Order: sequence, then C-alpha cells, then structure tokens
Amino acid sequence: MATSATNPSVLTRRGLLAATAGSLLLSACGRGDAAEGDPVRTAAPGGQELLIGASLELTGPGAALGVLQQRALDITVEALNDKGVPVGNLRRTVRLEVRDNAGDPRLAARQATELARETGVHALLGGTMAETSIALAEVAQQQRVPFLSLGFGDGIVLPLPQRTYVYKLTPDAGDMARRLARLIASQRLRRVAVLAAHGLHGDSGVRAMTGALRTAGVEPAASIRLPRTGEEFRRAARSTAAARPDGVVVWATAPDSAAAVGALRRAGYDGPVFLDAGAVAEETLEGTNASLMEGAYAVHPVSLGGAMLANTTMSALQRKDFVYRYVQLHGGFSGFAPYASDAVQLIADAARLSTSVDRGRLRAFLQNQVTEGMVGMYSFTPIRHGGMDQGSLGLYTVSSGAWTRVS
Repeated sequence: MATSATNPSVLTRRGLLAATAGSLLLSACGRGDAAEGDPVRTAAPGGQELLIGASLELTGPGAALGVLQQRALDITVEALNDKGVPVGNLRRTVRLEVRDNAGDPRLAARQATELARETGVHALLGGTMAETSIALAEVAQQQRVPFLSLGFGDGIVLPLPQRTYVYKLTPDAGDMARRLARLIASQRLRRVAVLAAHGLHGDSGVRAMTGALRTAGVEPAASIRLPRTGEEFRRAARSTAAARPDGVVVWATAPDSAAAVGALRRAGYDGPVFLDAGAVAEETLEGTNASLMEGAYAVHPVSLGGAMLANTTMSALQRKDFVYRYVQLHGGFSGFAPYASDAVQLIADAARLSTSVDRGRLRAFLQNQVTEGMVGMYSFTPIRHGGMDQGSLGLYTVSSGAWTRVS
C-alpha cells in the first residue's frame, strides 16, 4: 500500500510518523509487551516469519462475508511472499493460521487465546460479525496482541482505554448514516423507518441513523429490530410496512440484508430501500436476490466501483492484480471489499516500519497508520482506532443486477 500523493494532510501525518516513532514506542510498549526471553513477543519459529492468526466465519452465520475474506487472504499472502516482507535485516514470509469460528463468539475467543498463547502469533485479524469481533478483541487486549477487526459495529473499538490493541477497518456507523441521510433528504422522503439487525451492529445503526435522519430534517417513522440470523423475518417486515414509511433503511450484514429486503417486498412495501456497507457481498445479488434488490441503494467504500484510485498508484495496481487473480480462481468478482487483504498489508507495513515483529511495537506503528488500501483510506491515530476515512465512502444503486455508482 502507498500513501496517497494527492492528499497533503496524509503526507503531513505520514511525515510525522518517523519523527514521533521513538516517543510513541516508549508509551505503547509497556512492561510485559516484550519481556526479555519471551518467544511469543519476539520472533516467529525460525526467526523468518511474520505469523498472523485469523478467526473467520467460514461456516454458520457470517459465512457470506467470512469466506470472501479467506479468499482475499490467500491471494494477498501469496503476493506478499513472492518477495517477502522486509523487517529489519530480514525478509520474512507471512504465515497464516486460519480458524473457522462458525459465527460463535465463545469459539472465537478460544481460538484467539490458543493463537496468542500457544501458536505465538504476532497479530490477529478476523471477526466479520460484531459479536465475534468483540470476543476476539477482549482476548487480544488481555494477551496484548494487535487485532484488526473486519466486523461492523462501533463498539468493537470502544471504549478506547480498554481497546488499545484493537483496530477496526470497516466504516463507522455515523459516517455511513450521514451519507444515507443526505441521499434520503435529497429524494424528499419525509418519514423513514429503520429495520436493523439483532446485536451490536444493529445497535450502532439505530443510534446513528436516528440522529442523522433528524439532522437531515427527516422524521424517523419507526425503529424495528430483526431477529437473529436464520430466524423468520416476516413479523419484523410486516411491522415495518405497517408504519407506512416513505423509505426503509435496512441496517444488517449479508445474508440478512437481502433476506430482510425480500421480506419487506412480500409484506407489501414497494418503496425505496437503503443499505449500509455490510450488505455488500457476492451472495446479495445472486439468484433471486438480484430482482429483489433492484433499485436499492447502499453506502460503501468507493472501491466497490473499481475506480477509487488513480491507475498509477501502488494500491490501484495491487487491486488490479488482486481482482485478476480472484477471477482466475473463483470465476467472477462482484466488488466485495477485501478488508482482510488490507488488514494483512497494514500488519506487514507496521512490521516493516517498526523493523520488528514485537507485538507492542506493531501496535505503536499500527495506531499511526495513514495509508491507502484497496478498500479505502485508513487513518488510525492514538485516539481513533476505527480507521476507515469517511472520504472513502460512496453511494451505489443496484441496476440490472449490479452495483452502479451514484455519487
């Protein structure tokens, strides 16, 4: 990944990194982060690896996003290992230890504990569901191992004093809600209902959308929660339709997003539908979902349209190679955001900049990453661990079964 050459503020913050690294490391690497003789916090076995643990939803709830992230990981790690990651005077290979948490937070926590204590990973990533991400974050904090979350839900990185080792790559709920609210207001819709997922992601969405709608001069017509993934959405959809809203915001991740839209249509609601970024996955527009989703709007990092970056930037070239390789392996690419690819690259960049795989040093450099990834811009700071820059978001609509950029 490369720092944007077109954003002066990005250059300034990147330039400050080298000058402030020493003092940051002193404050970030507390006693116990790199105890003398502790093999877990120094180098991987053989001293030649950057060892990353991943806990993903490869089966069960969340698999619609988790499987896509595993595919992204495989492609990116292969590309990195073509030359290796320069860390000090070594070129380290990246080794992944991948676990299937099956959408179970308790299993995710056990996996994180094993990866941190027994496997000795230098960093963790995963958790496409908010609940599994929270479980992983708690273990990561206890074990003092950097964790990059792929889940949606602002509470993953909050409160910050209890999440000093935790970072989130997905957009913040408030940023997404404001973009959707402005679009809704521009369409002169007066009353809008929010149909939100069960759990932390839905909680974040309800709070953010309610405030954003009111700020935009739109009346929140109703706030209704979906049951857990796999349960019947009919009752929630009927309650939403009964409120007679001019529009409905469905705040949920795939596959629940498409299922909720389908339930709304069957309940008789035929108005506009607006989705958060968690809805965007290959499964969302597959089969009969395509016709149900036609005309729906979504806020999402602008990488979905494939035109976020100038063709000459390193990140643009990486994304072009990534898409080409993905199509070769899996037969098609629908534009899902490869957050896992960016997570691995962020960890590799932190190791390169810190000239170390020490967990405390990786954390110190992660919290000052201002960099351009394949999904969008990340702007981590010591006081902000939700790193997706709001300027990376765009608006899309489903047209003829594909995502089309609106703005």
